Amino acid sequence: MLNIIRNFSKTLFAKILIVIIIVPFIFWGMGGVFNSGNSNNIAKINNYSISTQEFIDFINRSKMNPEIIKKNIENNVLNEILSMLISEKILELEIKDLNISISDKILVKKIKDNKNFQDEDKKFSRIKYEKFLLSQNFTAATFEQELKKNELKKKLFAYVAGGIKSPFFYANKNYIEENKKIDIEFINLENKYQKKDSFSDVELDSFVKENEENLKEEYVNFSYLKITPNNLTGSNEFNEAFFKKIDEIENYISNGLEVDELSKKLNIKPTIKKNFLMSENEDEIHNKIYKKRNEGKVQLIDESDFYILFQINKIEKILPTLSNLNFKNKIKNTLFQKKKYEFNNDIIKKINDKKFSDVDFKEMSKNSIEKIKLESIKDDSKFSINSIKLLYSLPKNNFTLINDKENNIYLVKINKISTSNLYKNSNLIEEYIGKSNQKIKDHLFQSFDFYIDKKYKVEVNQKTLERVKNFFK
Repeated sequence: MLNIIRNFSKTLFAKILIVIIIVPFIFWGMGGVFNSGNSNNIAKINNYSISTQEFIDFINRSKMNPEIIKKNIENNVLNEILSMLISEKILELEIKDLNISISDKILVKKIKDNKNFQDEDKKFSRIKYEKFLLSQNFTAATFEQELKKNELKKKLFAYVAGGIKSPFFYANKNYIEENKKIDIEFINLENKYQKKDSFSDVELDSFVKENEENLKEEYVNFSYLKITPNNLTGSNEFNEAFFKKIDEIENYISNGLEVDELSKKLNIKPTIKKNFLMSENEDEIHNKIYKKRNEGKVQLIDESDFYILFQINKIEKILPTLSNLNFKNKIKNTLFQKKKYEFNNDIIKKINDKKFSDVDFKEMSKNSIEKIKLESIKDDSKFSINSIKLLYSLPKNNFTLINDKENNIYLVKINKISTSNLYKNSNLIEEYIGKSNQKIKDHLFQSFDFYIDKKYKVEVNQKTLERVKNFFK
């Protein structure tokens, strides 16, 4: 819970200070929709109730675009927003319970010390402050209230993890883990996989029969008109007459006219495609129509330099034959990926079961073992950074599979690990003390998360939440 609160406390204030698009949208009279019993409450934290109007006010105050909310209702966007509000309220309750406060004098100093509100002489400028408030559509009271909330959050987090100072041995431990030298041997498995062209027709045919339903492709019959200013109005200009005609076409579509009828009205000959299947070598327009095959029977799309008016006449699922080279190559690639996965998975299983040995490693290598020394946990010159992190988490003599930036897969053995200590007069001491401090803070926050979860019981009124969702719909 606290992680959500901490992240939200960082982002909410940023949203308030830097608003890229301000959406002037207010939900008037929402409270009247919920007028009986607990229906006015959308959530409860212990004995504190969050009203529906408070939720709507929170949405308005945060300047969240209502259209985006509407489009993402089914993706539980309102649940996420409510979670943010609940996190805010838990934070406020905890601040109140701990009697954390901040004086008006300190708030005034915070505002006056803000470089955005200072003139060239680094003195507070009332004019700059007022301009900022106007540009963001804030009153001074609203802005100062949000500033106060943000400062109280900072004080809470300082209360939980303030004053942390890592002992040297812990900083040294982190230094050793990140800067140890690792000597590894590795085998590029690319040459160990079965080649795509090695699959026989019998294997391909067998795979197709086993996966017949999943391998069927959607073949499409469609017709379309490519509409330009020239063939619509006789002019090469995108003028008022052209767009007036486009509006008429959209009205015809709304009234149910199909492409063959529109073709006659516009005197533009249609292009007809039958049993079409998208591929890299096909016309870009045809592929674009294919991608939109399930979005509507008749559609008009703007391609900047022209319009495409098209109609999907038929969609049929058909299993291609292996005489179709594109399909055959697709099956070969699918089989290759399947065999590759099985090969890799078999190695991983043996490693996890402690059944993969040096003998297996050498036998697999066929004298093609390569060697490299990793200089630190940041050394991604050969392998991906996530693979390096994995290697740095493993002990000597371990085997694993890793990848490089091109996603080539390697079987790796850790041969040697060399370490050195962090000296107290090193120029890296501050960096690793800071890293260690942060790790200790993270552990404290995790413990505090557990404490918060136990202390505050949250109940959401699902019926009320559904009513709010219906309001947006």
